[in-house]
Amino acid sequence: MVSDYWQQVQRTGLQVPADRPLDELTAELTSMLGSTAAEVRDGTAYPVLATWIDRGVYDDLLAGLGDGMVAGLQSGLGESGTDSVFRRSFSALVLSECLQHNNERHLLPGSKVLEWGDHIATWYLRERDTRGYVQGKGWAHAIAHGADAIGVLAGSPHFAANELTVLLDVVADRLLMPSSAPLLSGEPDRMAVATMAVLRRNVVSLSILEPWIARIAASARALGSATENPYARTLDPQNFLRALFVQLSLAADPPQVRPDLLLTVIDALRATNSEYLQAPRQPAEVD
Repeated sequence: MVSDYWQQVQRTGLQVPADRPLDELTAELTSMLGSTAAEVRDGTAYPVLATWIDRGVYDDLLAGLGDGMVAGLQSGLGESGTDSVFRRSFSALVLSECLQHNNERHLLPGSKVLEWGDHIATWYLRERDTRGYVQGKGWAHAIAHGADAIGVLAGSPHFAANELTVLLDVVADRLLMPSSAPLLSGEPDRMAVATMAVLRRNVVSLSILEPWIARIAASARALGSATENPYARTLDPQNFLRALFVQLSLAADPPQVRPDLLLTVIDALRATNSEYLQAPRQPAEVD
């Protein structure tokens, strides 16, 4: 349950309380990010921190706050199916808020942003808990939150073509990583949104994007097997290609490479869904 103290903070419109030091409040909120109660973690700690970041409460302390979230990414890293995922996942979400605020206000040196980017990428590729919604505890969603962080990193002026290409490779590496279960809670869509953030920078060339799509497509074709379900392995890259197709086709503010890249994605979808795209058989003529 959310304590009476934080319920009162919510009733005041998330104003910063004057009766306790900010560092003490921040430490308590950071601890709450790891709560197994959704109303504490998702309904209180995250929105309070996100609102205070947006209002500039942490402008002089943003580096320290972000470093605290980076530390949270390491909490229980390597575990799967345990409650430690909540601290990692929601630390990534708050770190995204720090990065977004910095994209708008330019408060941090580029070296700090790049450092956080390295930590996010390392955590994202080492995260083993891919659960979306956890019954009785709410959203874990580490893979979706990691994609959100990558999308915010893509908007940083400190990320040029080389760094943006690395972000695309991180997305592909995560997407194609062996897993005990497919991603079934919208994660490929969030990864496609992050990819669009990279593409909208208009600095990654088609010569890089085409082989990147080909790599994903190579793992998206479900071949027949008598010993295993091939769709368990191909569902994630297939869903990602479909999500990226939707984004390129319908999303506002398309990137400059959209026409050519859309054709590349269509070719990948056609090649990996060929059995469903055959012309219908014509009925035999009756004499």
